[in-house]
Amino acid sequence: MPPPKRKGPSRSGPNRGPSRGGPPHRGGPPQRFAPPPRPPEPEQGKAKEEAIELDGVITAVLAGTMFRVKLRNATGHEVLAHISGKMRKKFIRLVIGDAVKIEMSPYDMDKARIVYRIG
Repeated sequence: MPPPKRKGPSRSGPNRGPSRGGPPHRGGPPQRFAPPPRPPEPEQGKAKEEAIELDGVITAVLAGTMFRVKLRNATGHEVLAHISGKMRKKFIRLVIGDAVKIEMSPYDMDKARIVYRIG
């Protein structure tokens, strides 16, 4: 028994389109949609929240390069601080009693980043 005959255009010619009468196949990657438009750049007047710079003294050395730092202001607030990447890269050693400069986010006043060893 011979195989059934196909209906539609041949798949071996230069116009290898789909058998349902669609447009001929064009080589290359499939068409993609245009990316969504970018949000507008922030204006010069609007700046993102800046870090708060304060001075403090290291009171405890904790595991994982974390430190307890007592701030040098009237309240004497203590924060949990970690070493900044540049200090870690330069192998700056910190011990109890060192005066340090820290940066704090205005959103979380209990954590900080040590950016400079004063003494």
